[in-house]
Amino acid sequence: MLATRRSLLLAAALLAPGRAQAFFWESEPAPTALEPPDPATNRAAWFVGTIPDAPFDIPMVDLTLVPAEFRRQRVAYDGPERAGTLVVDTHQRFLFLVGAGRTALRYGIGVGRAGFTWSGIATVRRKATWPGWHPTAAMLKRRPDLPRYVAPGLDNPLGCRALYLYQGDRDTLYRIHGTNEPWTVGGTDSSGCIRLLNEDIHDLYGRVALGTTVVVKTSQPEVMVQREWDGPPRSDDRVRVVR
Repeated sequence: MLATRRSLLLAAALLAPGRAQAFFWESEPAPTALEPPDPATNRAAWFVGTIPDAPFDIPMVDLTLVPAEFRRQRVAYDGPERAGTLVVDTHQRFLFLVGAGRTALRYGIGVGRAGFTWSGIATVRRKATWPGWHPTAAMLKRRPDLPRYVAPGLDNPLGCRALYLYQGDRDTLYRIHGTNEPWTVGGTDSSGCIRLLNEDIHDLYGRVALGTTVVVKTSQPEVMVQREWDGPPRSDDRVRVVR
């Protein structure tokens, strides 16, 4: 009887138990995200259903099109922040809701130009469901073609929920919000602040109270705050602790 590929792998595992994991790891790689459709020609392919909401239902994204690292998940977290703090890492494109026991709920984010350049500590002073959107004066200066106001709805750039960040009584004009363009999560964009999938900001909104502290970090090679491997630190995965 001819030997099959699987029987050969089993035999190898028996002969060299210490290498069995390597054989099966290499022969059965982890699944990856599907090649996403072009939103310019097939936007509807990104969505698979809705979450009931008012006054609009929230379109649900086909998560097989989203890279695994940018899907909502609980992870180990070794940063210094207290449980309940929001930590935005604009370098790695992650938002962490710090939990107990050195863990955090991690969300993938898209970073707009404003979000990519701003860092500091702020407080959630306002929350809005299906917010309207007014572009800032700086946005209008860069893009005079932008509308002066976009009403709440499925085409609003803030999506279904928004968290408004303040420093003292001053509005930073910095927002954590949803997006109706899920293909932008994990990347950068020319406008906006921090964007999450609409179902993710819907989830986060229910977990975050007014008065929550938000720490926004950017890349800095001196301090390692969070990592997910056992090897030595790498300069492209370090973030600055903003105090």
